[in-house]
Amino acid sequence: MKIVLDTNIFISGIFWRGSSNKVITNWKEGRFTLVISLQIISEIIKVLKDFKIKLSDDMIKEWIDLIVRNSVIIEPRESIKIIKEDPKDNIFIETAVAGNVDYVISQDNHLLKLKEFRGIKIITPEEFNKICN
Repeated sequence: MKIVLDTNIFISGIFWRGSSNKVITNWKEGRFTLVISLQIISEIIKVLKDFKIKLSDDMIKEWIDLIVRNSVIIEPRESIKIIKEDPKDNIFIETAVAGNVDYVISQDNHLLKLKEFRGIKIITPEEFNKICN
């Protein structure tokens, strides 16, 4: 099973216990393949650096190293403009299409209201955890 995780899943999963943390734990345990792009990695770094709960630069580097080592990094080949309300969210769809993934996991309503795009299901971490376990 191949998955794209929205940045908000990483942020929630890093800082709090709950559904997003369970998704991150399942990924660390190898229950699915994480597909990611350099654009998503850049966004994760930016959000972690600017987040209200501060992580040290060393901790941010550890997380990014973990992501890079345990993911399939792809380069989206197609520009997709499906999410008009928040165009930067399109990178998750572009990465999912390029990586031929099964699911995009998100807590973002702009993505979630799509429900599906080209056969890729867009679901919450709660929904995914029911599938993954």
